[in-house]
Amino acid sequence: MGRAGRIAGFSVFLAAVVPASAQDAPARYNLPTPVTGIAEQINDMHTLMLLICLVIFIGVFGVMFWAVFHHRKAKGAVAANFHENTAVEIAWTVIPVLILLGMAWPATKTVIEMKDTSNPDITIKATGYQWKWGYDYLQGEGEGIRFLSSLSTPRDQIEGGAPKGEAYLLEVDNPLVVPVGKKIRVLLAANDVIHSWWVPAFGVKQDAIPGFIRDAWFRADKEGVFRGNCAELCGRDHGFMPIEVHVLSAAKYAEWVGAQKAKAAAAGAEPVPTGAAATAARPPAAGSKG
Repeated sequence: MGRAGRIAGFSVFLAAVVPASAQDAPARYNLPTPVTGIAEQINDMHTLMLLICLVIFIGVFGVMFWAVFHHRKAKGAVAANFHENTAVEIAWTVIPVLILLGMAWPATKTVIEMKDTSNPDITIKATGYQWKWGYDYLQGEGEGIRFLSSLSTPRDQIEGGAPKGEAYLLEVDNPLVVPVGKKIRVLLAANDVIHSWWVPAFGVKQDAIPGFIRDAWFRADKEGVFRGNCAELCGRDHGFMPIEVHVLSAAKYAEWVGAQKAKAAAAGAEPVPTGAAATAARPPAAGSKG
């Protein structure tokens, strides 16, 4: 059975054992709705592991309460002696090993697929700064585009002087823009301290470490706006380093690329979007010190 068949089979099983209200629970109580194949596998494994834990919980506590009730002293029960009982020792060793192997097999396959960054359609370098992201399009239709992406939540919202917006602390002035259905390889670097590029809906979370280049990838299956954040404690304002990704159709992405290059040509400079980040310096090479 192929991967699609396994996913379909598990989806049918999930629908049978998990109430619809729980399956549709908002991301506040569950993982975000996956928009990539990797995120879908992570979501399925998350549910599967919880079901396995539930079965273990019911089995262990069911046997325990049954034993306490039926073998209580009031009924004249006499405790059996299981000291150095070979069968019992084999059972409580083999069964947990089989459970762990059953959980490790799908997890290992997903981790291996997460690390396969070969043959990307677009390569983007994301450099972490305190407290913003710098993006360089290194390969693909948007090659040469670069810009900084900073928090755009108004200060009065942060200080409590205005109602908080829908994307409070998760909105930026210059979002990362990618086309739908294309494999995007993200090279991660950091200019100062360790940061982490994390977009839950993509199933991507990778540390950006000064002096090193690490990578991750995603292929978004639907258009939309997807948000994340730096998942490392990278300084006193570490909560103000969001990630915003706009996934566009091929035609709209081509329009965006053309607009960015037209702005750069008109300004006689390298492609840097207008806005707060337009006056910022070009991100230095990975591993360099600011």
